[in-house]
Amino acid sequence: MHPNDISAQPEAIRTLLQDSRTIAIVGLSAKPDRPSNEVAHRLQRAGYTIIPVNPAYTEVMGLKCYPSLHEVPERIDIVDVFRKPAEVMAVVDEAIAVGAGCVWLQLGVIAPEASRKAAEAGLKVVVDRCTKIEYLRLIGG
Repeated sequence: MHPNDISAQPEAIRTLLQDSRTIAIVGLSAKPDRPSNEVAHRLQRAGYTIIPVNPAYTEVMGLKCYPSLHEVPERIDIVDVFRKPAEVMAVVDEAIAVGAGCVWLQLGVIAPEASRKAAEAGLKVVVDRCTKIEYLRLIGG
C-alpha cells in the first residue's frame, strides 16, 4: 500500500472529507437513477460544492457541467471518478495536471496503475471498497 492510499484508513478518509469542500464528480449523469447522482445529492446535502464533469452534458442536477477537469475554474479538493476502468488513467492524468488533492475511485472502476500513479504524484487516493452503508456513514448519509 502506498502511503498516499488512505483506502483502508477510515479516520484518514474522515479527515480528508472534513478538510474538503469542492468535489468534482467525473461521470456524473443527467439520468437521476445513477449511483453517481445519489452520491452527489448526499454530498450536496452534507454541504459540499459539487462540480459535474461529463462531456456528454452541459447541465446536471441544475449545475453547469464541465467537459473536463481542465475547464473547472475553481480548485478541486476531491475528484470522484465514476468512469469505466479504461478511462480512469486519463482522469487521473487530468487530476494531477489541475492540482487536485485526492482521487476517489468508485468500486467497479478500480485501476491499480492509475491509483499508483496518482499516489506517486502526491494525490491522496481512496479506492472505494467500503459497503454502501459505510460510505453513507462517512459522508453523513
